[in-house]
Amino acid sequence: MKAMIFAAGRGDRMRPLTDTTPKPLLPVGGKPLIVWQIEALARAGVADIVINHAWLGAQLESALGDGAQFGVRIHWSAEGTALETAGGIAQALPLLAADEGDGIFLAVSGDIFCDFDYRTLLSRARDMTGAERPGMHLVMVPNPPFHPRGDFVLRADGRLALPDVDGKANGEALTFGNIGLYDTRLFRDILPGQKVAMTPYYRAAIADGRASGERFDGRWENVGTPEQLASLDRALRA
Repeated sequence: MKAMIFAAGRGDRMRPLTDTTPKPLLPVGGKPLIVWQIEALARAGVADIVINHAWLGAQLESALGDGAQFGVRIHWSAEGTALETAGGIAQALPLLAADEGDGIFLAVSGDIFCDFDYRTLLSRARDMTGAERPGMHLVMVPNPPFHPRGDFVLRADGRLALPDVDGKANGEALTFGNIGLYDTRLFRDILPGQKVAMTPYYRAAIADGRASGERFDGRWENVGTPEQLASLDRALRA
């Protein structure tokens, strides 16, 4: 299985740090944010990693190279301007597809910090391979203070549902942890170079019963501001 790390965003809330450094390269606990993810993927045996970039992308390529220093193979998907999540995936499809032309890949944001074990997704990816209809599997986390209503509802049967007007749909409303498994067929309708958001694809797959999920209660942080970055750095160095 291949993985994709999203690293094309501008990171406006992290300014002024991101004026001169791409957000995934900001150091925390002695190494760049994105390196924590690369090392976690390597421990899981995921050796082929696609990384997209737009803002200050040359710095990312210079710092991470071909991935040999981490025991992985990094493939770069350059975007002139950030194409958003679905557009970025479509641009990278030639790098993500398996030998037969399609397949399941793991995707994670390059600016989160977590202790999620990616090995736990490998059997799920095998189960999704070759399904009649393309689907997705999302890792959900308890709602952080800045997002108390969550994104989607995780039902007892492991399926995801869209919240109703009261924020409930026979399950627990949780926040998407920016870690997921996707079938490349989901994005074949997007022309390379198009700027396309991911939200409609989430909602369509969930409404059609093609999205499953799991809850992760371990350490997970969406590092969005310089203050959050400094706090995490202090915690990791302590």
